[in-house]
Amino acid sequence: MDRGWLHESACKGLDPAIFYPSTDDDAHEAKAICAVCPVQEACLEHAIGHREHNGVWGGATERERQRIIRRRRRLRALSASETAGAVGN
Repeated sequence: MDRGWLHESACKGLDPAIFYPSTDDDAHEAKAICAVCPVQEACLEHAIGHREHNGVWGGATERERQRIIRRRRRLRALSASETAGAVGN
């Protein structure tokens, strides 16, 4: 997987502790940095694809990433059922 995006990240050179807050409520500083990061989407996709369980990645906490994964699964299942229904008609 191409990780060239790391060189463009807004968090490059910052204290990693910022991105590993003790609670989701303490993630504001990390999320603010991610909000202006030019590679936020690539970072988030990396975390989802590699099932990162800790820290803020692409502006999302672990809990938020789990919600994204569940939402994507529901959408894929819905799309698959709609496609199967269209084929059966």
